Amino acid sequence: MLTLEQKKEIVSEVAGVAAGAQLAIAADYRGLKVSEMTALRREAREAGVYMRVVKNTLMKRAVQGTSFECMQDQLVDPLIFSFTHEDPAVMARVFNDFAKQHKQLIIKVVVLNGKLMRPEDAEAIAKLPSREEALARLMGVMKAPVEKLARTLAAPTSKLVRTLAAVREAKERGQ
Repeated sequence: MLTLEQKKEIVSEVAGVAAGAQLAIAADYRGLKVSEMTALRREAREAGVYMRVVKNTLMKRAVQGTSFECMQDQLVDPLIFSFTHEDPAVMARVFNDFAKQHKQLIIKVVVLNGKLMRPEDAEAIAKLPSREEALARLMGVMKAPVEKLARTLAAPTSKLVRTLAAVREAKERGQ
């Protein structure tokens, strides 16, 4: 049994994490073995995801005044809660991949940037490119026109050089 001070501490900790998070996922974990929960927690920790089992009443208090307040009505059954300040796609991948391998883990609540989404949307979020992948794609798109312009501007000069080289070779063979 938690004391009032412990409950306040939990609410304060979770509220602090939720305040700056981009994505929250709550999942029903009933039926998972301890070893499976440990594996899920390890994967989440490696991905920079905050994960915790908290009573729903405490979670409702913790998310009050945050962008995750919209999930309060969805908090039923025992749930494991997770938040990420980093890349939402990475966290969604962790849960999505784990749920595919362990049918007991059922995603119940997904909130992205204050918008309550359907549990199935976790799969769509998981398919999004990571921040680094998106930046690399953007840089490729931005770089392509510049490279094409450089090749276009260099083409007449390189054509002239190739022509002069061919003329020189023809003269050398002709002598």
